[in-house]
Amino acid sequence: MSKRVLTTESGAPVADNQNSASAGVGGPLLLQDQHLLEKLARFNRERIPERVVHARGSGAYGHFEVTDDVTAFTHADFLSETGRRTEVFVRFSTVADSLGGADAVRDPRGFAVKFYTAEGNYDLVGNNTPVFFVKDPVKFPDFIHSQKRDPFTGRQEPDNVWDFWAHSPEATHQVTWLMGDRGIPASYRHMNGYGSHTYQWTNAEGEAFFVKYHFKTNQGVRSLSSEQAAEIAGNDPNSHQTDLLQAIERGVHPSWTLYVQVMPASEAADYRFNPFDLTKVWPHRDYPLQRVGRLVLDRNPDNVFAEVEQAAFSPNNFVPGIGPSPDKMLQGRLFAYADAHRYRLGVNHTLLAVNAPKATTARNYGRDGLMAVNSQGRYAKNYEPNSYDGPVETGRPLSAPLPVSGHTGTHEAPQHTKDDDFVQAGDLYRLMSEEERQRLVANIAGGLSQVSRDDVIEKNLAHFHAADPEYGRRVAEAVRALRED
Repeated sequence: MSKRVLTTESGAPVADNQNSASAGVGGPLLLQDQHLLEKLARFNRERIPERVVHARGSGAYGHFEVTDDVTAFTHADFLSETGRRTEVFVRFSTVADSLGGADAVRDPRGFAVKFYTAEGNYDLVGNNTPVFFVKDPVKFPDFIHSQKRDPFTGRQEPDNVWDFWAHSPEATHQVTWLMGDRGIPASYRHMNGYGSHTYQWTNAEGEAFFVKYHFKTNQGVRSLSSEQAAEIAGNDPNSHQTDLLQAIERGVHPSWTLYVQVMPASEAADYRFNPFDLTKVWPHRDYPLQRVGRLVLDRNPDNVFAEVEQAAFSPNNFVPGIGPSPDKMLQGRLFAYADAHRYRLGVNHTLLAVNAPKATTARNYGRDGLMAVNSQGRYAKNYEPNSYDGPVETGRPLSAPLPVSGHTGTHEAPQHTKDDDFVQAGDLYRLMSEEERQRLVANIAGGLSQVSRDDVIEKNLAHFHAADPEYGRRVAEAVRALRED
């Protein structure tokens, strides 16, 4: 059988792919060598701007299967009957480091799921922690700047990290999570995932419920100590990518069971914690976990760049029966994520295979822009309404309306009876075993002791004292001991 012919991007056959055209043997190269110029020009443009956060990631395809009836809470089609399967793509990631960083580091992990439903793509973009460091999106750029490389030194600086946390007591709960045993997952397969935000479900009767998503790993939670992680990161910076790839290739398909906490919308206003505060959880004794289904990953991408790096998840990709809540951080992400993808990938990034709907067809009036391939033919109009049988609106909202009141302006979040920044951090500390507390204290002290300013150290210690007196005392003693060495 004859070999396929190598061609240029315009389809012309390539005569020589080993030697550039030159002016005589050993002479200077020629500008007319179209194949050489095309190869070098494409090579210069092979990379796109990496994500500012969640730059380093891995992904896989699979399916989600409904195992329990949740139609009392949502009329989302892909959740409408037990046994229903929906194709998914999942991307895992670290948060703070760049594309070239190591996997086995102490950092939250992104846990993003794209459901290719018959009513459009639904993107659930969360983390492996149920809470986050800040509760208002106006603080998010500052937070990320404090955690990433310093503009002068070009490295992550303990002074910056802990200085921001010193001025952000709301971060105490997430810091306790991050510095605890689950701060460094052993692999992507061995960690839980959370929607983190509060979302709205609406049933067929129009009743609204607020929900939180919990993906519980069926492989069991496994984590690394700081010492184990340092060794693994040095030996194989791609440890989590390698683990996920090889597990799926040998037929060991990782899975998670999805549960939700469900709060009737009428209970939100009087709940003791602000249910829309991303730094808070809903205790399970108040709203128990209710099983929904099973997520399974069983196919690796064929091309990491095309399918993982170019995968675009946007929290504003809802489907009928699911919508947003007044969660401030979620509201900010509804804009920020889609805008980031338009910057990185172009306005037509939704036409890429990994981002395009699979169980339905997108029909809209978007045309043109960089890499446009959606002309839709000579008779398709690019405006609405029209007289040419173009797609029309349904008049049916995706979710129930959110009630609003009061005056516009910059407002602090409404205070509920238990809304301070330390109660839940203290609760988490007291849930830990003595061995877990020892490791938590050691992890915090290891970073905080490197801070150069005493006032920054004292502000952070005050947060741990406020969460739990023993917690604060032990961290203070550990920091003092390390600084005296």
